[in-house]
Amino acid sequence: MPSAAERTRTLVQSTCSAVLLVTGVEAALTDQLVPLARSTGPDGELYLVFPAASPAVRAATHAQDDELAAVLEITDVAPVSVPHRIRGRARVSGWLTSVPGMAAPGHMMLRLEVGEVYVDDLWGCGSADPEEFAEAVADPLVGHEAELLQHLHSAHGDQVSGLSGLLGDRVPDGTAAVPLALDRFGLRVRFTGTRCFDARFDFSEPVSEVTGLHRAMHALFDAAAG
Repeated sequence: MPSAAERTRTLVQSTCSAVLLVTGVEAALTDQLVPLARSTGPDGELYLVFPAASPAVRAATHAQDDELAAVLEITDVAPVSVPHRIRGRARVSGWLTSVPGMAAPGHMMLRLEVGEVYVDDLWGCGSADPEEFAEAVADPLVGHEAELLQHLHSAHGDQVSGLSGLLGDRVPDGTAAVPLALDRFGLRVRFTGTRCFDARFDFSEPVSEVTGLHRAMHALFDAAAG
């Protein structure tokens, strides 16, 4: 199971929606607080790019050397249509400063020094300190997960449904199966029908790239086919 720090790092480096909540900036529209880009520095700090006129930029510039508390809230939504589509939320809290000269004209880069991270997702709830977050590595499939899940759903729906054979009598007839989440450890499927539940199908060993993932998925499908 990936740690809370790894799961949060994965969400930060994904394309999940995010909004930056800044102390003293309560009246701004949500769209004004959505970073245009985000990345992670070598010490675990976050770099967020905003339009120069963003309220977040004004607050960070005005604060100068004062500590300005801020929280980056990330919401993870399944890339395929499924009941209860929100897969998780993460909060990265810390202190915000501006980094002039590092963004394109008309934009400003902000630096969020991490104080604490918290995640509530399909694995459960957990928190991590800045050192754990800095040392964590995002899941290697994060850049491909959405596309892969959509492909599994559209092109391999019957095989995904067939994984129910690995669950014995847990799955009633007429139950639909939707691929919900994918990581280096395995595939999570949401079964819906008379009742809704998730099941994880673990790979025999963690995968590190797409070629290894294809082999692992075929092994799962072959096992389910008997």
